[in-house]
Amino acid sequence: MTSPAAQPPDATSVLLPGPWSHRGLSANGVQLHVAEAGAGPLVVLLHGFPQFWWTWRAQLPALADAGLHAVAPDLRGYGASDKPPRGYDLPTAAADVAALIRALGERDAVLVGHDWGALVAWTVAALHPRSVRRLVVLSMPHPRRLRAGMADAAQRRAFKYFLGAQLPRLPERRLTRADDDPVADLMRRWSGPDWTHTADFAEAVDRYRSAARIPQAAYGSMEYFRWAGRSQLRPDGLRYARRMAAPVTAPTLQLHGDLDSCVLPTTAAGSGRYVAGAYEFRTLPGIGHFPQEEVPAEVTEALVRWAR
Repeated sequence: MTSPAAQPPDATSVLLPGPWSHRGLSANGVQLHVAEAGAGPLVVLLHGFPQFWWTWRAQLPALADAGLHAVAPDLRGYGASDKPPRGYDLPTAAADVAALIRALGERDAVLVGHDWGALVAWTVAALHPRSVRRLVVLSMPHPRRLRAGMADAAQRRAFKYFLGAQLPRLPERRLTRADDDPVADLMRRWSGPDWTHTADFAEAVDRYRSAARIPQAAYGSMEYFRWAGRSQLRPDGLRYARRMAAPVTAPTLQLHGDLDSCVLPTTAAGSGRYVAGAYEFRTLPGIGHFPQEEVPAEVTEALVRWAR
């Protein structure tokens, strides 16, 4: 008999208490869980891998204090959001977010994305431009710039995990094995050195490790990787790449840690060619792949300034 301690956590385990509230919203045919705080102009915060909404724990109350309505959803497949068998492509995820903005009673939002959430945010800005008032992307270039960056051998080496995730089933098993700790290993390798020695880092690893073991969450997170890799030469992927040539008209702020070993700064640079609106690119000295957690106050300040 399996002991209770060995049981995987359920989706309610990510409904963590704090200066925010939780609810579910129907968007694009799925139920998305959101954590939210404050009232005012809408700011939607999109997480990446291996995280969930909690990566924005510092920004939610700070944005609320600045007079903004901050909303951090779990992407489909993550946390307490629905985990359907399909729909883990960027156009569908972008349609989820555009529908979520409407479900929140708004026509548009300041859209903030990190890692995979940044790829979704770039996609919303290109394919649903009326939904994005202003755009902030962390730790990820424009999808077409990322595609071009994969020609660089150093970036391919940095993306070793991405390539390994193309295998069926095995990546999910590795991510959820009780005798392994891939979440801690990834976060330690991708983070800047200062954060990895803190209690906050240890708590983050525990939270993300647990969230990855929610049933079907590992499958959903790996399906994003698999679609991005396998679609490169398929009609749906080529069609997506063509559509992403549409210039982003929203004013765009791009933040990137200069020690990011997952997405190299040289790959991130150059995304401005796809932005027709105002554009600002800033590197963050001494910071790795998780700026909103490594230097939360600095990121929050930048978000408030850009949102206003």
